[in-house]
Amino acid sequence: MRLRNKPWAQDEISKEPTIVIGNPEQHKGQWKELFGNNNPIHIEVGTGKGQFLTKMGQAHPEINYIGVEKYTSVIITAVERVRDENISNVKFLNKDVLNLGEYFEKGELDRVYINFTDPWPKARHAKRRLTHEGFLKLYDTLLKPYGEIHFKTDNQGLFEYSLHSFSKYGMTLNNVSLDLHKSNFEGNIMTEYEEKFSAKGMRIYRCEAVYANSQ
Repeated sequence: MRLRNKPWAQDEISKEPTIVIGNPEQHKGQWKELFGNNNPIHIEVGTGKGQFLTKMGQAHPEINYIGVEKYTSVIITAVERVRDENISNVKFLNKDVLNLGEYFEKGELDRVYINFTDPWPKARHAKRRLTHEGFLKLYDTLLKPYGEIHFKTDNQGLFEYSLHSFSKYGMTLNNVSLDLHKSNFEGNIMTEYEEKFSAKGMRIYRCEAVYANSQ
């Protein structure tokens, strides 16, 4: 994916400190205090332009959402959406997913969303896939017991790899769909990529993976 450079994005992000949390390590273990409630916390890793979380936040005010996206030129669109819609239960971290352990305490999260992540198709890049065992261990430490990963992709190879990765880790698979938009699954909220791919008639793969018990 080629990213359009937006040199002004960082300045705009700095103007929204209540939406983009600039010092997330200071809130480790205290995110409920930041949101001002005891609602469950769901995060999306690689949140992109934020369409998914924006709509999720509107549809589920009883959930607190945090989107993690390292690219400033991408996350600025997500910030603008949340600001313009005045959504109070969605925050963002302009940070790398690799450092999640610095921002969240053990057992602080309830669910992780992974949507249309880079498939990293070459075998030597497998460790970069967000469903690789290394990332599953990271999410496991941050999720509550029996925490969930909700995963969607258009890439069949990545989906097959991820199903194997989840199963090998000992997770339970639920609601596995090989063609989401032709299934009876209800309540689906689409990402930008999902809208684009499904409009072309491409299959969308989805599953939910539940940890046997968080570490």
